[in-house]
Amino acid sequence: MFGLIGHLTSLDHAKAVARRLGFDEYADQGLEFWCSAPPQIVDEITVKSLTGSEIKGLYVESCFLPEMLAGNRFKTAIRKILNAMAHAQKHGIDITALGGFSSIIFENFNLAQLLQVRNIQLDIQRFTTGNTHTAYIIVRQIEEASRKFGIDLAKAVITVCGASGDIGSAVCRWLTANTDFRELLLVARNQEKLHNLRSQLGRGKVTDLAHALPLSDIIVWVASMAKGMAINVNQLKRPCILIDGGYPKNMENTISADGIYVINGGIVEHSLDIDWKIMDIVNMAAPARHLFACFAESMLLEFEGWHTNFSWGRNQITVDKMQQIGTVSIKHGFRPLIG
Repeated sequence: MFGLIGHLTSLDHAKAVARRLGFDEYADQGLEFWCSAPPQIVDEITVKSLTGSEIKGLYVESCFLPEMLAGNRFKTAIRKILNAMAHAQKHGIDITALGGFSSIIFENFNLAQLLQVRNIQLDIQRFTTGNTHTAYIIVRQIEEASRKFGIDLAKAVITVCGASGDIGSAVCRWLTANTDFRELLLVARNQEKLHNLRSQLGRGKVTDLAHALPLSDIIVWVASMAKGMAINVNQLKRPCILIDGGYPKNMENTISADGIYVINGGIVEHSLDIDWKIMDIVNMAAPARHLFACFAESMLLEFEGWHTNFSWGRNQITVDKMQQIGTVSIKHGFRPLIG
């Protein structure tokens, strides 16, 4: 059995979803209540493959909210993710994907050193961040969107915002190894990590966002966007492809101009309907078919019987592993969503 650990995008979103799912005791509560709320299994899932095989899964709502990362609630955020992992393991789930902030919290706070959760010793082999499949889907979105919108990749300037992160660095490695392009611009907060990545790649230019935006034909955004931050569309080239790989995704609603094509990065479409309700709750356009690539990774691992932490640690994703997960992604009927 596979599992998915997720969270909602805000306190208001959480209240609305709780009421919809029948958790009335959660629906009228403030942040303090959600800080103490335990994880819940809120969905049972059935997925069929193009090969004819069928798997079962569970969705674990962590009850983590992004507001918990503000102020002095970091310990609460850590506890939320560890409790959700323990809940998944207690229910016998063989491989579970950490979605959204779940994987970021695990990596940033080095939770691998905190694996004892009450009477449960977490087995890391049962968990994956899903980042390898996400990175693979994003590079496929770059390739397919450039063809669709008439951008010649061989002449394109590609900017990766968040290039030093797990997904961003993997995208850069793939592009450098497999793609013919004109220039790669590397943007992130940590300059030391960026220069180390530049040395590993053997190409690319470390720069800042203000310099990169007017030069870019394709922008891959896999960094967290600071509150109140916005991209000035008047700075962007026409045409320009902007792949929003963050969570929650908001660029599609905030960026609208002729010749600017916003793609929901890291989203896949399955060839067959999935029996679940959770993607409707997070407002996917086609909830029976569309899902996060990180979630799809746990499904792929279950289909293949690879019960292992396929994606784990920071900046450990290789081009070979991206190709490996990409091959089984196609095999079982997943494809990158372009729009």
